[in-house]
Amino acid sequence: MSVWDDVVGQEPAVAVLSHAALHPAAMTHAWLLTGPPGSGRSTAARAFAAALQCEQGGCGHCHACTTTLAGTHPDVTLVATEGVFIRVDTARPLVELASRAPSQGRWRVVVVEDADRLNDSSGNVLLKAVEEPAARTVWLLCAPSPQDVLVTLRSRCRGVALRVPPATAVAELLVRRDGADPAVALLAARAAQSHVGIARRLARDPEARALRARVLGLVAGIRGVGDAVLAAGELVETAQAQAKATTAERDGTERATLLRSLGAEGLATVPPAVRAQVRQLEEEQKRRATRAQRDVLDRAMVDLLSLYRDVLVVQLGAGVDLVNAEQEAVVRELAAAGTAEQTLRRMDAVGLARTRLAGNVAPLLAAEAMAVALRPQG
Repeated sequence: MSVWDDVVGQEPAVAVLSHAALHPAAMTHAWLLTGPPGSGRSTAARAFAAALQCEQGGCGHCHACTTTLAGTHPDVTLVATEGVFIRVDTARPLVELASRAPSQGRWRVVVVEDADRLNDSSGNVLLKAVEEPAARTVWLLCAPSPQDVLVTLRSRCRGVALRVPPATAVAELLVRRDGADPAVALLAARAAQSHVGIARRLARDPEARALRARVLGLVAGIRGVGDAVLAAGELVETAQAQAKATTAERDGTERATLLRSLGAEGLATVPPAVRAQVRQLEEEQKRRATRAQRDVLDRAMVDLLSLYRDVLVVQLGAGVDLVNAEQEAVVRELAAAGTAEQTLRRMDAVGLARTRLAGNVAPLLAAEAMAVALRPQG
């Protein structure tokens, strides 16, 4: 057993990180772990943090390893955001924390799982602490690519690039760790394009697989502008419903906990003295819901890109496996109804919609423009 067991398909990166954990001469105090969604950036960062705390470099079973991987080690701080950005009021306490010596472990480790969500203000707050950390402090920043991180921050970090793991490796992990059926695990790994978290959800939840199939089936029904507008509306409504389902229960629990702590639980109206705290919580939950909806919608667009990738594979006669093997009938229908050039233009339209979504364009407008561009031409 090792802390690296769940870091699948990343042998070159693991070699660099495990060597640094065991050899002080190879160690640096600021790291930037980059890789596409699903490559396991956060998993690798947590494993590296555990290896740094472990006397044996990541044995996987000692107290330092198990508490770090569980997120309870007192000297390992995990920072993530469910909002669109990491805010300044989140970044400032990290600077003070990073200046302290570790209380129990070998290092004080700060893992910023969404370093790409640091804006100019919060990034500049962290800059001095990352550039000149305390002697036993290590910063681990995670982002999809170096370009997604402020240049002032990434220039102070040692970069380690992760790659998309093979679907077979992800499937093997799902079978070993989650007890998934091997055939279902492989289909889920391919459909998720080797994103471990999404593959796990697809392998374990038939409803998630059915929802994905419905999203992919939307494009087959687009014949004109009217169909495109209806498909876009359904896509956005599906994203909203899925995002709400993942946040509603947590929102209710957080509100009840806050009111209880303020002595206002069970009251018909919120007392004026606690309205400010409740309003602040509601604003945070609203930001979280906005990000959740955009993330779900962006994932749906990634799935559409994988569908058109398969269409292009069929049109060009490439001898490679389909990502969406279960949707082969839809893939072949779309391939027969168009040309490779049209498929590439549709992929560009999906990519543009993702860019617009990231640029804070209204989700429905971005989805409608995309769906109109997906309709058959001529």
